[in-house]
Amino acid sequence: MGAVAKYSKGWIWWFFSLAVAAFVVTAAVLTILHSRRHSHHKVSPVPGPPGAISQKYAQALKVALTFFPIQKAGKLPNDNPIGWRGNSALSDGNDVGADLSRGMYDAGDHIKFGLPMAFTATLLSWGVLEYGDQMDAAHQLGEAQSSIRWITDYLINAHPSSNVLYIQVGNASIDHKCWERPENMNEKRPTLRIDASSPGSDVAAETAAAMASASLVFRNTDSAYSDILIRHAQELFQFADSYRGFYSNSIPSVQAFYNSTGYKDELLWAAAWLYHATHNESYLNYVSVGNGEEFAQWGAAPTWFSWDNKHAGVQVLLSRVHFFGTKTMTSAVRSDVEQYKMTAEAIICALLPHSPTSAPNRTEGGLIWITQWNAIQHSVNSALLALIYSDYLLTSRVENMKCGDNDFTPQDLRKFAFSQVDYILGENPMRMSYLVGFGDNYPKQVHHRGASIPADTSTVYDCNSGYVWFNSKSPNPNVATGALVGGPFQNDSFIDIRSNPMQNEPSTYNSAALVGLLSGLLTTSSVVQSFI
Repeated sequence: MGAVAKYSKGWIWWFFSLAVAAFVVTAAVLTILHSRRHSHHKVSPVPGPPGAISQKYAQALKVALTFFPIQKAGKLPNDNPIGWRGNSALSDGNDVGADLSRGMYDAGDHIKFGLPMAFTATLLSWGVLEYGDQMDAAHQLGEAQSSIRWITDYLINAHPSSNVLYIQVGNASIDHKCWERPENMNEKRPTLRIDASSPGSDVAAETAAAMASASLVFRNTDSAYSDILIRHAQELFQFADSYRGFYSNSIPSVQAFYNSTGYKDELLWAAAWLYHATHNESYLNYVSVGNGEEFAQWGAAPTWFSWDNKHAGVQVLLSRVHFFGTKTMTSAVRSDVEQYKMTAEAIICALLPHSPTSAPNRTEGGLIWITQWNAIQHSVNSALLALIYSDYLLTSRVENMKCGDNDFTPQDLRKFAFSQVDYILGENPMRMSYLVGFGDNYPKQVHHRGASIPADTSTVYDCNSGYVWFNSKSPNPNVATGALVGGPFQNDSFIDIRSNPMQNEPSTYNSAALVGLLSGLLTTSSVVQSFI
């Protein structure tokens, strides 16, 4: 991917900031007034176990999960389902005496970028924790857990001591000039690290969030592994908080690919996940009375949830504490948790198309659209947040939420989530499924090195000779099943050519969000009130 493609920061919704700020300031008053009014909406019954399964979304979920085995590095398992993939990067980490052979390549290249890889694991884990029953009903829970563990095994080895974290393997500038299969790489793959003298609070905290959330995924099936993950998460959070700084300042070479624009959001994100994983009140205090007012951007215009900016995710995740949290909170903590909930609702109101504070950032076909680089990231992430929040409302028997003077039910939020996923799966002006392998019309020239070069040939294509396949006008010889590509331009158009990474390159974090989204939509079920 080109440098700009990965520099897809969340853009501030400046054009409706006043409306959002007004929403947060007046939300408490509106809630009181609303409680005195009779609404025409009836409370939906809280669903029990998963009900009837939508075969469309179940099939899409199965397809989406196939992308993670495609992205795996290291010695692949004997039951590897991807016939055109083999072992790769077996020597990663040798230069620092660590086994960093596992993990996943982030997109169509072969670099192990720590920040998006950790975010991928966090998103996958969140999906399992909210919708694991639905995944299980669709016979896909094991696949999701396997993908998470392939990443967390790598992250454990990437954290050899309390204040050291290996955050990248491979030279991205060299890698991006090559077009070859990962199995045939012979370029030097240096290992980059952060430590106390070269800090990276953003990537360290995101890795802590990945470890903490994954510890909950494995708590009941492998408690020893879960305990290891918690220990690493706590150490990494302490490291991130004690030695504050941007990892992209400490390691300038990452700025062209995954540049960080802040770390306070990741500190809150990590602390929130550690609170859910441990129920240690110190983490709840950290996100509330300790740092909430300074870090959380309550009342400010929200940003888009992405690998770089976790604020919107933090607001929704901590609203869970408002709906299902402990009754032992002090009044000060409870007040701050309420701020997270109100800001979460401001974010959701901006997403709903008929809300008075609806953001205009969408295509004519209805897709949330923020930037031409990997546009689908923001759509799928926004839909996931709306879906999760709708299920918090439904499970806690909250009838509706207010956007200005208008009422919106949990079903309204779910309808928005459906609109985004249906667009992604082919209900769009191009009649194109942006999920590779789903439906009949999906991208055939995905910007993906391994998919574009034949595996069943005696010819070995190296860094330079592989460009014959990059320049080929033919479809990829290997189908990157489950790849969720970048998606359309704002006019709903899409150009399916390999040299168009802006639209046609997939990423693991795109697919991770889609896994949670599809799992929540394929059937009905209440969410658990505690992850423990």
